[in-house]
Amino acid sequence: MSPLRLPGPPRRVKDPHQLIAESGADLEGNGLKRTMGLFQLVCFGVGAVVGTGIFVGLSDSVAEAGPAVVLSFVLAAVTCIFTAFSFAELGSAIPVSGSSYSFAYATLGERVAFLVGWCLLLEYGVSVSAVAVGWSQYVNELLNSLFGGQLPAALSSGPGDGGVINLPAVVVVMMAATLLVRGIRESAGATAAMAVLKITVLVMFCAIAFTAFEHGNLTPFAAHGAGGVTAGASLAFFSYIGFDAITTAGEEVKNPRRDIPLAIMICIGLVTLLYCAVALAAIGALGPDAVSDKPAALSLIVNRVTGSTVGGGIIAFGAIAAIASVVLAVMYGQTRILMSMSRDGLVPRVFERVSPRTSTPVANTWIVATVFAVPAAFSSLDVVVNLTTIGTLATMVAVNLAVIVLRHRNPEVRGSFRIPLHPVGPVLGVGFCVYLMYGTGWTTWVQFAVFLAAGAVLYARYGRSRSRLAGRNAG
Repeated sequence: MSPLRLPGPPRRVKDPHQLIAESGADLEGNGLKRTMGLFQLVCFGVGAVVGTGIFVGLSDSVAEAGPAVVLSFVLAAVTCIFTAFSFAELGSAIPVSGSSYSFAYATLGERVAFLVGWCLLLEYGVSVSAVAVGWSQYVNELLNSLFGGQLPAALSSGPGDGGVINLPAVVVVMMAATLLVRGIRESAGATAAMAVLKITVLVMFCAIAFTAFEHGNLTPFAAHGAGGVTAGASLAFFSYIGFDAITTAGEEVKNPRRDIPLAIMICIGLVTLLYCAVALAAIGALGPDAVSDKPAALSLIVNRVTGSTVGGGIIAFGAIAAIASVVLAVMYGQTRILMSMSRDGLVPRVFERVSPRTSTPVANTWIVATVFAVPAAFSSLDVVVNLTTIGTLATMVAVNLAVIVLRHRNPEVRGSFRIPLHPVGPVLGVGFCVYLMYGTGWTTWVQFAVFLAAGAVLYARYGRSRSRLAGRNAG
């Protein structure tokens, strides 16, 4: 079989060795610290993934797929697994904070890398806003369980949901920023504790819901056909967003070449089993109609099964911790992406500066928190979920292509993990990602096209002329 032929390297490709050499510090020499081990990294991944997607988004996926939502979660997981292999190989070979952005810069060129970073603003940034909106719903559920009342709609919902401002969503974003600027050790410890708590709560939910399980609630299993399963998978994919944030910790992990691939695989496997069990338990207990389009659905199910609000209150408390950990982990990933882009001159230098006292990008973190608190305060959850999903899938397409290009152009750059059956795995990863992108609907594609066009203009007007790589090559 002849080797895969690729065209010559595009203009402004950053050498992988240079990426690794430049990692770890800003221009003043203030650097990040390697404090995270495998357990912390797995908890960080679970913390970034398990949250609004299962505690809130499950009801939307059930509305599309019915009981076949279990297959939707499996389809979304398969998409993630193929791409996870690519992330694992690249994260092991190029262990830097930039994740998808850095991988694209080392293979596909600066322009594509900038657009990948632009799409990551959707994945890491806008999803913070979506997650924070879901957090607000469970805050009200907990208050109702404890005190029999809720926050006024005007202060707990955006204008699209009949309120004025979603104050709890703003609060959780600012709380996460406060913890992040204190240091990665404190943030990783808090994320690990919250990850253990939310896994425990979801296991408890399954134990309660399965006591009321009835097989009849699962029929008809695929009432909406294959199209419903695909649409459900496109929504369910939002429940997996964040596993790639593990690779953004590349400069703060003690043994990144070994631990990053292991953490990604453990995280995807654990989350998939958990999601399928929760979906099966929820629908089996009350049927799809009782789950679909219901806010705080898991608490509602436990309340009905137990005939008490106590169990639902416990679920709501777990959801509050779970969703808060997602805000924390995803904001962490966003700040590290911007830090890497700033090192390359593609965004302002303020994003790369690291505090010598806390070893964290303090100004970067507060800017991110302030910017994304605004849509959290005024947006509806369903407005941003599809756009976030398609942006994430686009970056995953780039990562799968990046593995193929890196193997061809820089075969000497390798870590502890190699994708089996290369290049079949990355090609399948691209195919599954495009298939789920199709399921997001044409209006989302139009929004995404406008978003990409805005990114292309921003690169042409700002990033292209300020690129440090271009300046170095010119010199």
